[in-house]
Amino acid sequence: MTYTDPTVRTRYGTVRGTTHGRIHSFKGIPYARPPFGPYRMRPPQRGTPWTAIRPAVDFGPTAPQPQFPLPANMDGFYPTIAGKDCLNLNVWSADLGGARQPVMVWLHGGGFDGGSSSIYDGSRFARDGVVFVSLNYRLGVEGFGDLGDGNVNLALLDQIAALHWVRENITAFGGDPDNVTIFGESSGAMSVGALLTMPAAHGLFQRAIMQSGAGNTTFAPETAQHIGRLLAAELGVPPTRDAIAAVEMERLLDAQNAVMAQLAPYPDPRRWNGEPGARVTAWQPVVDGQILPTRPIDAIRAGVGADVDILIGTNAEEGRLSLVPFGLLDAITDDDLLTAMKLYGLPVDRALAVYRASNPGAGPGDLLSLLQRDWWYRIPAYRLAEARAGIAAATYLYEFAWRSPQFDGLLGACHFLEVPFVFDLLDSPLFQKLTGTRPPQALAATMHASWIAFATHGDPGWAGYDLVKRPVMRFDTASRLGYDPQPAERSIWDGVY
Repeated sequence: MTYTDPTVRTRYGTVRGTTHGRIHSFKGIPYARPPFGPYRMRPPQRGTPWTAIRPAVDFGPTAPQPQFPLPANMDGFYPTIAGKDCLNLNVWSADLGGARQPVMVWLHGGGFDGGSSSIYDGSRFARDGVVFVSLNYRLGVEGFGDLGDGNVNLALLDQIAALHWVRENITAFGGDPDNVTIFGESSGAMSVGALLTMPAAHGLFQRAIMQSGAGNTTFAPETAQHIGRLLAAELGVPPTRDAIAAVEMERLLDAQNAVMAQLAPYPDPRRWNGEPGARVTAWQPVVDGQILPTRPIDAIRAGVGADVDILIGTNAEEGRLSLVPFGLLDAITDDDLLTAMKLYGLPVDRALAVYRASNPGAGPGDLLSLLQRDWWYRIPAYRLAEARAGIAAATYLYEFAWRSPQFDGLLGACHFLEVPFVFDLLDSPLFQKLTGTRPPQALAATMHASWIAFATHGDPGWAGYDLVKRPVMRFDTASRLGYDPQPAERSIWDGVY
């Protein structure tokens, strides 16, 4: 291993990173001013230039977020770094300067109120010819709250500010600002789906990858503002930006958790995402009519984003991550399952027969995990792909089906499990908490190469989606292209979602 101190001059000043082998990394670079003081709960502001060389060797502060209950053997997935300069990004590149390599910009997941960029190492992307960028953005009420004063969707505006930074500066890191792919997982993928349809984001990227998310989780303003009033009442302050921004941060985070607890007894996946075995998501993008003009799927049906190539997919057993590690899989009852089906609006008797026929021997917890997969992720992905049928830009679908051996084999092909394969980070001790110590490296090589191929020239290596054959690449120990997988399960949602 060698170590040097590479420097790159950005439009704001020079940064000094580190080099390991032939990979250069620059961490914690601010892309906007710290969102505190007069900038708190306001749109992001351009950063302040600096004169001295700025060290960029450590991950920057994470956005404020509450503590999350995690099983003991899954700690480490929500690390926090204190500090106000939380609108920062990280860059990995193997060729600084004029190489004009494809650029991939990663948006982390975490339910819109948690997560950070610091668990994602972009070195394997850089090794294989990509300039990789990851970023932090505001979370919870600070990023996705709506108090009715026009300061809304601030996290999405943070992401756009980071993309402007990429456009202005990435050439100096060896990237091509005209070949940018944004990609994310879970709430990061939901954000990608929103950016795809936002006027302010148009032209800042050419391709998009959505892993377990399709821009389908949004609030109407009245719902978001109702939640804002609940938060203000919990804090004992008026429901205004100034009043909430004056609250000490730890107290505000505690109040966010209290609001989610208030909503939990009233499950409504169509309003604020509550359901048996799932955490309420009280903060998410708001269809405010301006920043996010309409629901992403409606905009896509109207032709918005038709110039952007799309790669989108889901995992085969998404819901197991929220059930198995917490010991809830066997706690789900038949009544819970029927309640979820009713909340989703499914024809209960017919849907139950379809899911039981295609999953023989599955218990109510197993079936709920599949319903969660379809409601939150798979059916929205299909709807997005269907809405883009016949346009010039390509749309590719995938399913990740490799089953983890963790938790006595019960974890399965759960939510998030594809991430270490996409990043080619199967040797990460953190990710091995999900994959085990002997995951198939050949599968990681295949997925990682497919993502890079898509980012480089818009083709991951299989047929684009159409409404006749409906091709879907199934990633597993032996990956293969399939056609219209589980059509009965897909069809049961027609007219429902």
